[in-house]
Amino acid sequence: MARVKLRGVNTKDAFIKKIKEGVKNIKEGSWLLGGGWNNDLWGGELPSASWIDEVTPHHPVWLSRMDGHMGLANSLALKIAGVTNSMQDPAGGTISRNADGEATGLMIDSAMKVINSCIPEVSVEERRQALDRASRYALTKGVTTVVDVGRYFPGAPVEHSWEDFSDVYKWADLSGKMMIRICLFFPMPTWSQVFDTVQTTGRKLSQWLYIGGVKAFADGSLGSNSALFHEPYADEPLNTGLQVTDMESLSNMTAQSDKSGLQVSIHAIGDKANDLILDMYKSVVSTNGKRDRRFRIEHAQHLAPGSAAKFGELGIVASVQPDHLLDDADSAVKKIGLERMQKGSYLFQTLLASNALVAFGSDWPVADIDPLNSIKTAVKRIPPGWDKAWNSAECMKLTDALNAYTISAARACFLDEDIGSLSVGKMADFVILTTQSWDDFMTQGTTSVAATYVGGVQAYP
Repeated sequence: MARVKLRGVNTKDAFIKKIKEGVKNIKEGSWLLGGGWNNDLWGGELPSASWIDEVTPHHPVWLSRMDGHMGLANSLALKIAGVTNSMQDPAGGTISRNADGEATGLMIDSAMKVINSCIPEVSVEERRQALDRASRYALTKGVTTVVDVGRYFPGAPVEHSWEDFSDVYKWADLSGKMMIRICLFFPMPTWSQVFDTVQTTGRKLSQWLYIGGVKAFADGSLGSNSALFHEPYADEPLNTGLQVTDMESLSNMTAQSDKSGLQVSIHAIGDKANDLILDMYKSVVSTNGKRDRRFRIEHAQHLAPGSAAKFGELGIVASVQPDHLLDDADSAVKKIGLERMQKGSYLFQTLLASNALVAFGSDWPVADIDPLNSIKTAVKRIPPGWDKAWNSAECMKLTDALNAYTISAARACFLDEDIGSLSVGKMADFVILTTQSWDDFMTQGTTSVAATYVGGVQAYP
């Protein structure tokens, strides 16, 4: 929230102008950081270092795409990171190159670590301020609990999540500065450390802080052409996406995490990635035996025929983000074609009808943290500039969408005994809306949160 904001920028000129303005306020030689750009908003052309080199001769720059699976570095940043034309792509990542084999500045998935490893660490004080800033913003949107999967992506240092746990979350908890409840998921490679922590403290450290489990990635994202599909991309016929984690190690870590009693959550966007994880989860269940484990798949955006039913059969949580369909609608037409996107994308209603536990979230900062808008999206499914729903058969009922954002989301991270509904014995976390009825909410465009209560105490305004 304190960096250069590129969300909504819809022309190349506006993009360059934002960067030019950004460097005015920082001293020479320091990094300019930002993100949120979406190339689909200006017609699809991917940015390159050449766009911004002229306005950033003395500042290394790193700008992540809105999905967090791709970023743009300027030439100075590439030089500092030692990126050369002969450099090999890292496993699970791509260094984008032009026809002459020169790096364009775009780094995809695990290739982002090449740049990230050169960016100076954010101070503890800045991270504590960020928690305060983000918590206050969440409360304005009526959000009282979040699942935080940490500053972790393929190739990133696993230590970041643990540093934030001790330096930010535990500090805020012990000093009485927590404003919303947080359920933390840690990088799966550190599963034994999570297990040891739970053995020592239990899952519930306080009424504010919970340990959820472990998180891993199967693939990239649609917008970065790195989500893993069975069929190639329509706009890149030789590309089927990236498998960002080796399946054997992912399977072993999942089995060990599960055996230790930890909840497992894996990011899968493309239909092939989802099938790989569904099959792997099934195999782990048959090996480790039946129990209430609530395996999660984060996003589950694109599913092959028959795959939605497996969520219900295997008791897998579909942790999905309705507002992603607003951002993806126009690019999905180009990337996977109309037929595939109508048949297999954002199958919320099919998942629900298959008895899957459907939990809603935002994936903030990829999409805004705004449950009211997200509920409307799930019910209407009308992307910007469209006059009809993206696959109307998948529109949800309002009550189902409300459940997905409350009790189902709580169940999805084992917090349903504390939160998720207004019931005797639970925390009194609730919101008051500016509208008088749910009918008005669906027909009027202006409903907002009038007040947010956490544990029965007014926390906003």
